[in-house]
Amino acid sequence: MNRSRDWMEQAKSDLEHARKSITVGDYDWACFAAQQAAEKAMKALHMRRGAIAWGHSVLDLLEALEGEYDMEPALLDAARRLDRYYIAPRYPDAHPAGPPRRYYTEPEARQAVADAESVVSWCDANLSS
Repeated sequence: MNRSRDWMEQAKSDLEHARKSITVGDYDWACFAAQQAAEKAMKALHMRRGAIAWGHSVLDLLEALEGEYDMEPALLDAARRLDRYYIAPRYPDAHPAGPPRRYYTEPEARQAVADAESVVSWCDANLSS
């Protein structure tokens, strides 16, 4: 059974969670949820192709599709930025001192959401084609 649509639905839900996190000042969680949205959207696209996608790097998942889909360099840049949010926003020992929430700002969270929107939108368009 191909569950690519389930993965895409969850990606969109994670993206909405990222947006809501910004409104309450949870910028660390907004960044992580944005990364999760992009990762799940990428996995949905891989799944649609009948492939199993392992790992958490949005960039690696995207690069694995080069040559099969048209992608702009800006999409790869968005993936690079999002990959920074897989571990660091969640773990205090990922930073020199203090809780992760100290290290994330509203502009950074907004950029993460915008990057995730780009990846999710690109995946959704290719999932439908």
